[in-house]
Amino acid sequence: MPKLSCPLIFQTLDSCPRRGEPVTVGLPWPRGAVTDENRFRLVGPDGSPQVLQTKVLDRWPDGSVRWCLFDFFATWKGIGESGYRVEIGETARIELDGEWADLPKSFRFATNVDSIRIGQIDVSNTVEGGPVRRRKQLVENRIGPCSAKGHIDEFASSSTARLQLTICNTQPAGHPGGNWDLGNSGSAVFQYFNIHIDFDDRDGGGSMRLSPEIGSAWSTATREIILQQFSSGGENRTSSNHIDRNRNFPTENRGYTIQTDDGNAAGKRATPIVLVENTTRTVGVAIPEFWQNYPKRICASTNNITLQLFPSEIELQGGEQKTHTFYVTFGKNSITDEPMAWCRSPTIVHAPPDWYAACGALPHLTPKATDPHEKYLSLVDLAIEGSDTFLHKREKIDEYGWRNFGDIYGDHEAVYHKGPTPLISHYNNQYDCVAGFFYQFFRSGDLRWLTQGLECADHTCDIDIYHTDGDKAAYNRGLFWHTYHYADADTGTHRSYPKSITRGPVESLTQKMDELGETAKHLKKSYAVGGGPASSNNYNTGIMFAYYLTGNPLYRDGALDLAEYVLNIEDPTKTPFRFLSREFTGLASESGGGAYHGPGRGPANSINALLVGHQLTRDQKYLKKAEQLIRRVVHPKQNLERLELSNAELRWFYTMTLQAVGRYLDYKIDLDQLDEHYCYARLSLLHYASWMAIHERPILDTPEKLQYPTETWAAQDMRKVEVFQYAAKHASGEARDKYIERAEFFFDYVQNKLHEFETKSLCRPVILMMTNGWSRNWWRLNPEAKAPEPRVQRTDDDFGEWTMFVPQKVKAIRRAKQLVVAAGVIALASIAGVVAFFVL
Repeated sequence: MPKLSCPLIFQTLDSCPRRGEPVTVGLPWPRGAVTDENRFRLVGPDGSPQVLQTKVLDRWPDGSVRWCLFDFFATWKGIGESGYRVEIGETARIELDGEWADLPKSFRFATNVDSIRIGQIDVSNTVEGGPVRRRKQLVENRIGPCSAKGHIDEFASSSTARLQLTICNTQPAGHPGGNWDLGNSGSAVFQYFNIHIDFDDRDGGGSMRLSPEIGSAWSTATREIILQQFSSGGENRTSSNHIDRNRNFPTENRGYTIQTDDGNAAGKRATPIVLVENTTRTVGVAIPEFWQNYPKRICASTNNITLQLFPSEIELQGGEQKTHTFYVTFGKNSITDEPMAWCRSPTIVHAPPDWYAACGALPHLTPKATDPHEKYLSLVDLAIEGSDTFLHKREKIDEYGWRNFGDIYGDHEAVYHKGPTPLISHYNNQYDCVAGFFYQFFRSGDLRWLTQGLECADHTCDIDIYHTDGDKAAYNRGLFWHTYHYADADTGTHRSYPKSITRGPVESLTQKMDELGETAKHLKKSYAVGGGPASSNNYNTGIMFAYYLTGNPLYRDGALDLAEYVLNIEDPTKTPFRFLSREFTGLASESGGGAYHGPGRGPANSINALLVGHQLTRDQKYLKKAEQLIRRVVHPKQNLERLELSNAELRWFYTMTLQAVGRYLDYKIDLDQLDEHYCYARLSLLHYASWMAIHERPILDTPEKLQYPTETWAAQDMRKVEVFQYAAKHASGEARDKYIERAEFFFDYVQNKLHEFETKSLCRPVILMMTNGWSRNWWRLNPEAKAPEPRVQRTDDDFGEWTMFVPQKVKAIRRAKQLVVAAGVIALASIAGVVAFFVL
């Protein structure tokens, strides 16, 4: 058997040669390949063994490594093949004799929120360590209503460290009427937040140097350097995307300014390095993604560098957080010719697409190069190729700034907009676009998918998740919706429902609906005006992938928050109805209204989120709840006609649940749990597939039944492809052949139909193509794939009859009415008794 070896691909944004750069990469491994992480070896370009640090992030159910994090030092030319590879070996690893630099044990900060506070962010004990990198936790600080926490990564034989600092407002946000706007209660208003890096100036003399952008000339000074990024520097920098709570517009300043001894300068988009040097000392700071997360400011003098994370007034809403990453150095730096250049453009390491596919860590994955479905691939690539990519969409509304960067402009909501400026709509990871980015990266190895996926994951974890335990259980630590359909975000930022929908300076709701014409008639009757996080928009698979690729705990915490959210919203003890009913709330399974608890987007997302929770922790509570929800919403003997599945407007999302059931079955196969739960889910999936094979047609075949027949309906039909594929895996004979034929039919239909629309490059249909359909090529290559039979055999009749779930609130209200009636009867009986007494 040949030695298992994973070649490593290196890429950078600046192509600078690197000498001993510390790099980190998460890689998947095939089931059963290696159990002991100490068997991993790193081989350099010359074939020699290299220093390697490992950390297992996930294991297969048999105990072998599924995902492992690797840290090592890379030396390469900055372009071309790296020559490095990770393999499984038998010999002892190379041990490092390097020393650890004596870095500061704390950093001074100053801020003004509620009151002026000056303190220290102290470094606590090492929480992760090895021969290449060690991680130390930062001691959490309370700053008024907020917390500041994070970690610092130090590298062996290096004077450079990387800090990740998260500032979180843990207060609940005020949301009167279900609207989430700037200026509501619960916000923390920062006048500034500065990190001070102090050092001894007893040597005297020296100078300061500044490189504002990659490839730019260095500026020098002897007294002071100040660089401030005011805006994105883009053409649409004054977009209404950036209005504050008073609806004031942002600065007109084009980008950044520099002040030095020699005068002033200006530019558009800074990614700065600042150095303070003399003959015995070098202190420096580098900040990746500086301009994208404006406003930012950095100042240097002979004895201090100050990084102003919030240099001017910002409002951190209740439940929001912001994570800042920057590098500091306290010595000479020789990794790149330009000091610290590697810090603002770190080398990105990854495996080739055929490795991700062969490992099986993502079922049904194939390399893009093997996929002949050119029309489908061209639809996916609209995200990164052409004149309307996601990066173009960013520029249209200037989706930049510390709150916006990483989100996607939901331009599909602006199709009917007639205003003078683009309607602002935030996508908020709907349909798990983070996962979609990573699926396409794993298939192609194209760095554009990876970088945008990580940027979107950062935004989702910081802004879109509601980081509080102080609100009601239905909202705490949930994921906010996208901006409401056809509504401008206005002061609602990313928080689902802005108050301007029905009141405020924006035109009235009725006027807006009239402008939209016939396509929006239904909105006049059903337009929601409030709400918050809910199970129907709860996606964490992509965030889990981000954790596996980077090892960053921010992503693991975010993914687990969303898994835990499902358990919390179902908990009957957390509601006012707990004294009248102990039934589950049903909030994890409702879709399209509280009375419906059949297959829908709510249970689909809840099941997926719980499977992620189980994969990350192996805690049985997540798997147990997923199985409970499956039994609640689908059944091998359901009357599907009564569920009105053919009504696309009402029940289009039922296929989402069936996709989740298919994923659950794959997961149970991995766990080797072919039990009664597996049997139940399998029979339910086949029951639905049998009905679909007869009744399902493309939604746009009957456009007259739709309120607004858009390209999105064609894109949603790609979900049917995946349902039929899952069903084929569990079927046999003529039924299997029929499901394979139906999968092929819908796949061809979608890729052909979408190309008929001029609107095919809008955000929503592109993301639906990113997240669905990529598995079709695996089925082309594996037409005989078949799932194992259950070890516990049951028939449809063994599971009784299905009835719609009745949630806690409904049962509580019924009981309350019964108690009122009972109390009335008792009262009447008492009165009757008194009357009878006097009559007698």
